[in-house]
Amino acid sequence: MDVTPPGLTLRSTTGAAYRFDPGTLCLELLTTGGPGPYQRYEVLHRPADVTAWAERSRLTPTPELAVSAEEVAALRMLRDALFRVVIAHTRGEPHPPGDLAVINEAAARPALAPAIAPDGSRRWAGTPGGAALAATVARDAVELLTGAHAHRVRICAAEDCHLVYVDTSRPGRRRWCSMEHCGNRHKVRALRARHSEEG
Repeated sequence: MDVTPPGLTLRSTTGAAYRFDPGTLCLELLTTGGPGPYQRYEVLHRPADVTAWAERSRLTPTPELAVSAEEVAALRMLRDALFRVVIAHTRGEPHPPGDLAVINEAAARPALAPAIAPDGSRRWAGTPGGAALAATVARDAVELLTGAHAHRVRICAAEDCHLVYVDTSRPGRRRWCSMEHCGNRHKVRALRARHSEEG
């Protein structure tokens, strides 16, 4: 039985590994790079990179994908559009119309289709391409941004962190991408500040 907590294993600038659970598939895609200053984090260069991301994602089981180079570019375009829409959403700003069109176009295409394997286990039908993966991500984004948790999409409170997550905590007061990373850094800084005041 797999007892690994949901989420991705990320690395800090110091190289320390930590778990980050953004809460949804579409927000997991935002950890692969993004527009503008986030281009330096780009990891989706080749079809194999998309396959590797799908393996790390919350998709269960991992789909056996046949991704083309054009589909890699289209997935990056979807991710960048989603990034801008989500940032606008967290700020209470209007969603950029062009970016909404990119998300809606992707969501309108056929998505990954679940199926039952001969042994009774879950699998994905056929050998889906990158467009089906993008459609699945885009539909997840539509569900998130129009659903019950739309008001709980947050950006990590750390000044130097831009990870986006859904706050699914019962009180709705999650502030950090990860308590073991940004939450812990905040505690250490607060402790140092107290000691310097006392000293």
